[in-house]
Amino acid sequence: MAGDPGVLGTALAVVLAFALAQGSWQWFSTYLGVTLLAVVLSFGRVPIPVPGRRAAYAWSLLAYSLVVGLCVALAVAPALQRWDWLFPAPGARQACVQSGRYESLLTEAALGELAGRDGAALAYAQHEQSRQAVADCLASTTTSWLPVYALGVALLVGAGSWAWARAGRRSQAEPMTP
Repeated sequence: MAGDPGVLGTALAVVLAFALAQGSWQWFSTYLGVTLLAVVLSFGRVPIPVPGRRAAYAWSLLAYSLVVGLCVALAVAPALQRWDWLFPAPGARQACVQSGRYESLLTEAALGELAGRDGAALAYAQHEQSRQAVADCLASTTTSWLPVYALGVALLVGAGSWAWARAGRRSQAEPMTP
């Protein structure tokens, strides 16, 4: 149904995911991911298996799980980019640091003779260029790994929802004993 808030939230999540996947992940992405997750969990419904409609249930469960995974990925992207304990990618992080050092050297070379006139301004420019290069590199690495995190969450949500529905059917099928 086109007016369903869950469907609208899902569409918004997809559009925002594409829009935010450019450049460094900012904390506003966490706010958006949590907000969209709240919309999906509040207005979207976990699919319920209907006898004789297994394929429809499977597709609904897949869609629901993937959307929840996308929302969680949006929410955790800035943390993954910034916290190495959450996203330990030592090779990638070291390469990003090297990229920052290179950018710092490029800044000094670009300033040429002007670099010797104001050491503090040069240090600031080098620091900012290095910081930006490292942030862009880490953002790119994070963006390439986000689908793995989103899929992991989707698998957990799908398996959990399926097990919950199965346990509910089993408990309804068992006769009550006095």
